[in-house]
Amino acid sequence: QVQLVESGGDLVQAGGSLRLSCAVSGSMLRINAMGWFRQAPGKQRDLVAVITSGGSTNYADSVKGRFTISRDNTKNTVDLQMDSLKPEDTAVYYCYANLLTGATPETYWGQGTQVTVSS
Repeated sequence: QVQLVESGGDLVQAGGSLRLSCAVSGSMLRINAMGWFRQAPGKQRDLVAVITSGGSTNYADSVKGRFTISRDNTKNTVDLQMDSLKPEDTAVYYCYANLLTGATPETYWGQGTQVTVSS
């Protein structure tokens, strides 16, 4: 069974930094895209950043220049370095991975990690 386990969420002051990590485990043939979404209270879950198996990245406009996504294909991990944090970055951050475990790819999610940025 595939599992995604996130870590790194915390309370930080505005202007500070955090690094989120997500480890994928279980039986799989290949990991395609990996990335992070976030969901603030009362709002929909939005894409923050994505990275393909080849290393191409894409970011939400709101985090460009402040957040950096990276992955380690040997360890099946994806990280999100968050700098210059703002109160509006406060949300639950969810890791996801598009995996091939059988005939067709499926998307799996982590349980979420809370990031709170105080002003």
